[in-house]
Amino acid sequence: MISRELLDILACPKCKGEVTLTEKKDGLVCHGCKLLYEIREDIPIMLIDEAKKLDDR
Repeated sequence: MISRELLDILACPKCKGEVTLTEKKDGLVCHGCKLLYEIREDIPIMLIDEAKKLDDR
């Protein structure tokens, strides 16, 4: 699990905006860029090229 302190300092690498933890706690979402950054083995993968685009729902 990611610590609260780490969540407070992480930002989207694309727009530098705020990221929020998903409900399943398996990724970080940037709502501005509509990107999902996965968390693998408790490590957030904050690479733009590996981010998944979110659906426009």
